[in-house]
Amino acid sequence: MIVAYYILSFLLVFMSYRSFRGGLNYLGYFKGELSKPPGSYLPFATVIAPLRGVEDGLLENLKAIAGQDYPAFEVIFVTDSREDGAVKVAEKVSCEDAEIAKGVKIIVARHARASSQKVENLQEAVLHAADESRVFVFVDSDARPSRDWLRHLVAPLGDETVGAATGYRWFISERPSFGSEMRSVWNASIASALGPNLKSNFCWGGSMAIRRDTFERIEMRDKWTGTLSDDFAVTRAMKASGLAICFVPQALTASVGNCSMLEAIEFTNRQMKITRVNAQDLWLLSFFGSFVFNAVMIASLSIMIFSSWSGVNRPIAAVVFFLVSFFSVGKSCLRLHAVKLVLADRWPQLRKQWLAQNTLWILTPGLFFVNCVTAAFSRQMTWRGIRYELKSPTETVIISADRQ
Repeated sequence: MIVAYYILSFLLVFMSYRSFRGGLNYLGYFKGELSKPPGSYLPFATVIAPLRGVEDGLLENLKAIAGQDYPAFEVIFVTDSREDGAVKVAEKVSCEDAEIAKGVKIIVARHARASSQKVENLQEAVLHAADESRVFVFVDSDARPSRDWLRHLVAPLGDETVGAATGYRWFISERPSFGSEMRSVWNASIASALGPNLKSNFCWGGSMAIRRDTFERIEMRDKWTGTLSDDFAVTRAMKASGLAICFVPQALTASVGNCSMLEAIEFTNRQMKITRVNAQDLWLLSFFGSFVFNAVMIASLSIMIFSSWSGVNRPIAAVVFFLVSFFSVGKSCLRLHAVKLVLADRWPQLRKQWLAQNTLWILTPGLFFVNCVTAAFSRQMTWRGIRYELKSPTETVIISADRQ
């Protein structure tokens, strides 16, 4: 037991140090990208936003998507029902501005049969893109991008070796709660996994751009068939084709909304179930990493508070606890500073996250562990009113669906 403690403690301190170094690189990458002149590749783009249900701030989100500072683009809002309340919100966006209305389409996809409804929506939407469109851009309805988001996201695609450009989300709560802040901190650890390494980056479907000729050449629409996760499928296709995935810091989008702790658990469980099916190695890595963190930190804290363990004294446990805490808080500070550079207009809200980001890191590994255990025993999930079961990365079963 003592030997195991020492081994796991050394491993955790080393991983925490590596994570801290990753935070330094993350901040450096943001600063480097933000200092570069704007890209000149700005072809006609088709922005596709799948809709299902009316969420907090939907009107503001859709306005931000449709009101981009970009030379020429169209927006396709796609849903699976004309009766969906989100359709009225999309119609309101186009009615308020005549110029925006010219570039907005609202289409209805069929009900999904063997894939997620989001994937079904995307497969239908690309068929309605304008002939002059050269880039497909995908954005989630809960994202609230900045005015120059589209310009920055598309620019890297001028390099034909880049298969996809991607951003990521940063959760912000209008009314901070424990559940909302836990979700934000949990998600932040994934956001900082992206960076300058074009080979290890992954796509996030909520802020993603692909050249149209690349999309058609790799037969991405067909590759989506049967899948639940659009972005995992795109990531696999890009890596199989030897194409790079470029992370664009300026394409980091705010996702503004509130959630309870139960909703946070449901969200994180769903993400890990999707990960287990589509990238089992990442699921196993999360399982192992969260286990080591929880085991070492609980053991160290117990030794410090109650008594010395036979062969392990309090000073050693205290050093382990301090080093892990120092590197973890350091990583959180670096990450939040990097995000502030991009989401400068959100600084009043980001400033409120400072305490949560620098304290809840000690709890999120416990949530990660629960997520991993849950994913080990279940492949079923409810997403936007539809109950799915993931049989494999390319086989999705719809158990039940709310078609209201």
